[in-house]
Amino acid sequence: MAMKIKNTIIDIPVALGPMAGVTDLPFRSICEEMGCGFVFTEMISAKALHFQNANTKPLLECGPKEKHVGVQLFGSDPEILAKQTKILAVSGRYEMIDLNCGCPVPKIVNNQEGSALMKQPQLLRQILTAMVQAAADTPVTVKVRKAFATNEKGQVTQGVDAVEIAKIAQDCGVSAITVHGRTREQYYAGKADWEIIQRVKEAVSIPVIGNGDIFQAEDAVQMLKQTKCDAVMVARGAQGNPWIFREIKAALENKPIPKRPSRKELYDVLMQHLEGMRSYKGEYIGLREMRKHVSWYTTGMENATDMRRRINEIDQWEPLIALLQDFFGV
Repeated sequence: MAMKIKNTIIDIPVALGPMAGVTDLPFRSICEEMGCGFVFTEMISAKALHFQNANTKPLLECGPKEKHVGVQLFGSDPEILAKQTKILAVSGRYEMIDLNCGCPVPKIVNNQEGSALMKQPQLLRQILTAMVQAAADTPVTVKVRKAFATNEKGQVTQGVDAVEIAKIAQDCGVSAITVHGRTREQYYAGKADWEIIQRVKEAVSIPVIGNGDIFQAEDAVQMLKQTKCDAVMVARGAQGNPWIFREIKAALENKPIPKRPSRKELYDVLMQHLEGMRSYKGEYIGLREMRKHVSWYTTGMENATDMRRRINEIDQWEPLIALLQDFFGV
């Protein structure tokens, strides 16, 4: 079941995907406790690191118990990306350094970063070559989408598809590639195309990580079976649901899938997350950033809509805790 990315052996082939504003240290730690095999930071601007932006540095923090952490960079300047890759590699804190070629957000794409790099394969080749050289023994990986855009027949209309990007990446010395089975134009709508993951797996010899529409353990098992990919990556499926990792782990080990969390366990993990955010980001920022997490944790629960409305009006820590204790009945 283990997978190898260059010289790094990962026992559980299940990753937490990088998500802006979500995969910070407190949340990653919980997912790792639940059985996630390797995790990624939020995507980080190489240019912001280069100019020593004060708000960017905290995104690089790792916990003492984190084992397999990858840092994901985005950018379009080969020199800056190479320089920051070297700094991160020398630090020895990260198992791999990932390049984001999948972000669909307009402000990223309009800056020729993220998924826009799929329209510029030659520039991407320069970036990956520079990063691999700068990283030395630290694995460089890349995360891409199916393509930037396709027509009704599924033909690529801008740039090249994930298969061609994967070939370029392998030629450049990249150690693994993650494929999200949606185009940039889809954002996160519609159904993810797992066939493109299979095609990438057939086209290259480096490890392929499949991403898209994994919301329960059965999805992970099916993706691995259908695409023959080496690992799966869970992103939105983990929001408010870190238990998905223990469920996938059990399924891959042919063990009974654990029951869904009880109300008490959900409350306990939510409290752990809250305290982690309070310690990591302080009360003011931690409380505000936890609002979306509370919404995800309580999705579908009775009276959750009213509770979430009230949380959005709270700006003090003690009233927040009191409200959640009342809601969960503890």
